[in-house]
Amino acid sequence: MQTRSFSIFDVFLILCVIFLITIGIFFIYSAGVNSSGLLVKKEYIKQIVWASTGILVMLFFAVFDYRFFYNHARKIYAIMIGLLIITLVFGKKVKGARSWLGIGGLGIQSAEFCKILFILFFAYFLDRTSGLPPRKRFLQSVGFLLIPMGLILMQPDLGSASVYIPIFLSMGFIANISLLYLLVFMSAGSLTVIFTVLPIWETEIFQGTLPILQVLTNTNLRLLITVSSAVIMIIALLARIFFRNRYYTWISTIFGIIVFSLVAFVAMEKVLKPYQVSRLIVFMDPSVDPRGAGWNIIQSKIAIGSGNLFGQGFLRGSQSHLQFLPEQSTDFIFSILSEELGFAGCCLVFALYFLILMRILYIIRSTTNNYGYYISAGILGMLFFHFIVNVGMVMGIMPITGIPLLFLSYGGSSLWTAMICIGLLISISTRRLDFQELI
Repeated sequence: MQTRSFSIFDVFLILCVIFLITIGIFFIYSAGVNSSGLLVKKEYIKQIVWASTGILVMLFFAVFDYRFFYNHARKIYAIMIGLLIITLVFGKKVKGARSWLGIGGLGIQSAEFCKILFILFFAYFLDRTSGLPPRKRFLQSVGFLLIPMGLILMQPDLGSASVYIPIFLSMGFIANISLLYLLVFMSAGSLTVIFTVLPIWETEIFQGTLPILQVLTNTNLRLLITVSSAVIMIIALLARIFFRNRYYTWISTIFGIIVFSLVAFVAMEKVLKPYQVSRLIVFMDPSVDPRGAGWNIIQSKIAIGSGNLFGQGFLRGSQSHLQFLPEQSTDFIFSILSEELGFAGCCLVFALYFLILMRILYIIRSTTNNYGYYISAGILGMLFFHFIVNVGMVMGIMPITGIPLLFLSYGGSSLWTAMICIGLLISISTRRLDFQELI
């Protein structure tokens, strides 16, 4: 049996998305109004165009059979890598990152669309490799992840690169990749981030010297620790093969994480700018750089706090209209909404996102096709991460990574990416009871 028509739940999903987009347009308009009440930026007009065309794109992918991408998944991955390489070589540099492709004022942020391409390919890979040995499947998965992430970090665009991690984890978890392997991956990633921010934390936040951090700042000592850990890892691996004792597996894993993290730290140190690393830690104490990296968080917290229960009213937010909030129509759109609609407005946005995420969970639970199952999980991880990180960022409880609030933030690439995802979800939902084999 094949279900072609939209269910009431799909209509409900579309209405939630359109409601969020509409709210976003209103507050993008508000972000363009100055303290004299004059509209000085007309970004809302572009957002209306992107929203209108985005709805058409969503409907196209909704009626299009998502299973078509299964047979072209390898080509999709090749296209994704090619697109990222082209961007890295020929892309326009905007705000310190070479992440845009386009002519004149028209352009796309390739890393945004590549999220979808990665999801479509990785879902195929997980479906095709379900019979592989767990370790081999995991290592191949990590390899396919690190290539696009590395290219995006070279732009450098830390925010976009970080989104690929929750996509990988959510899809890997639901595809029964060993939880232990996923925890090892998370440990290696977390340790890399810690190594990357510690030297900046030492100078900016701690404002002192910690002898133990010479492991990171002293090149010779760092090299010695890396080589020593690599030797221990290799010896433990050989011991595991000859003596077949799982004790050696844990030793090799722990030192393998250390080696990976130290090597990755050196790579991150090469590609990331100091100001990008500063953003990762300044939320701990914005007052250490109140006119620099801490300015955004300080002004955002003032805006959110001044909203109180019901806000100051639409077009009456002082922080945004006095232009105290940088990137206020993109990264900090939630700050404007909080200031003008207050806690009640925040709850409305939270409720809409909650309903969208619950709908995706329903699609995951009800689909009978593994490919659609994995795609839905990847989209869930992406949307949830965007929401949690952006809201946490503007509230000053998470690092500033430049991740937009999907459906609300100004920007064509991020909006179209989100709309394509919704279209794919609807396509999966309307075909969830179709047992027809992929051709």
